[in-house]
Amino acid sequence: MAEPAQAAQAAEAAGSAEAAGPPRPVEPVREDSHPTEWTRSYWDSRHRDRDSLASGGHIGLDRAGNEIFYAVRLGALLPLVGDLSDATAPLFALDAGCGKGHFARALARCGHRVDAFDASEQAVAHARAEGGGPRYGVAALDQWRSPWPYDVVLCVDVLFHVLDDDEWAAGLRNLASLVRLTGRLIVTDEDTATRRPRGDYIVHRPAADYARELEPLGLRPTGFTPYGFRENEVGFHVFTRTR
Repeated sequence: MAEPAQAAQAAEAAGSAEAAGPPRPVEPVREDSHPTEWTRSYWDSRHRDRDSLASGGHIGLDRAGNEIFYAVRLGALLPLVGDLSDATAPLFALDAGCGKGHFARALARCGHRVDAFDASEQAVAHARAEGGGPRYGVAALDQWRSPWPYDVVLCVDVLFHVLDDDEWAAGLRNLASLVRLTGRLIVTDEDTATRRPRGDYIVHRPAADYARELEPLGLRPTGFTPYGFRENEVGFHVFTRTR
């Protein structure tokens, strides 16, 4: 296996990135299932050693490029979340794999109540220090539990970094379980018909793989919005709970 930093750089060079409410805080349930130690160590190192944008953005871009990359993704995301904001009835959102909290804080600034988690303790420590409204926890994608469902569950540039198919499916199914009726699960990947590995750091899965896991759970695909950033082919896949 290549060194983590070399694998990351090779893959990203190929064109892929990365109010009033319920009365008690969400706490993740930590179980035996967890990402590989290599994965956890890589992301802790990346979040420790790189700045607040490159650590969860595109390591092939400079600071200015990542500012644009985050802004473009946020601009594409917000219409999918919705433009309604009411302090007396906020949307409840979950940012899964939140990194250092960039998107979680942005959603909180828009008036939404936001929970967020990441498997990297380094990232969550940084996010908590930034503040800005979200409630943070440390957990893997298949570990987060909540006493209430969410209007929106978001997972940006995380799932295509999960190389193990069983781990990927378990995480995706857990995120689906957290979406309320008529709520949305928003995940990011390419809109491809074939599996596309990139080094030992990224694997893009067909849209049909996502649908195959989610449709039996009551979520149907309702749209794809590409980032529209340079050569990047990733975008937001939206799944809506209908039952």
